[in-house]
Amino acid sequence: MRVLVVEDEQLLADAVATGLRREAMAVDVVYDGAAALERIGVNDYDVVVLDRDLPVVHGDDVCRRIVELGVPTRVLMLTASGDVSDRVEGLELGADDYLPKPFAFSELTARVRALGRRTTVALPPVLERAGIKLDPNRREVFRDEVEIQLAPKEFAVLEVLMRSEGAVVSAEQLLEKAWDENTDPFTNVVRVTVMTLRRKLGEPPVIVTVPGSGYRI
Repeated sequence: MRVLVVEDEQLLADAVATGLRREAMAVDVVYDGAAALERIGVNDYDVVVLDRDLPVVHGDDVCRRIVELGVPTRVLMLTASGDVSDRVEGLELGADDYLPKPFAFSELTARVRALGRRTTVALPPVLERAGIKLDPNRREVFRDEVEIQLAPKEFAVLEVLMRSEGAVVSAEQLLEKAWDENTDPFTNVVRVTVMTLRRKLGEPPVIVTVPGSGYRI
């Protein structure tokens, strides 16, 4: 899942990003509304965690722009105000969910995951294919009822492949969904991660390489 965190309190923004990365999400971070609009114009995000009271360009205007673009990106709006009227106003702007500060990180993560599921065709909360069972919420993976320990990027790649339901996923798509914008697009990190993931998943191999196209399960 690709997430953009937009928050002018830099310590909070960086803490949220670090936490979401530990949950196997690819996360970019910006600290004002203008930078957010720039990123949204370049990258495809599943979810934008958007502070409402932003400098340069207000969060309301960022939210309106996302709606105008007609993209499937979901918006989780954050605010220091807990008034019902503010929550209603934020939702009427086009936000998909609203979370007042201070918040529990576990709740933020659950809301981000729930919104991420709404950017694609609805799938069951636990994904199953080819003897693999993946639970995004619990960060658990099993093959034939045996638990497999995966690093965050390995988990992220496997989740993208599982969600494709047998369709081929290119290396570029995996890079887009599982890594943030600081990753060198010419690196071999995708190939190396897929190789490691194959080894951990065991025999017989379930990740198939489609020459010239990508990977599928």
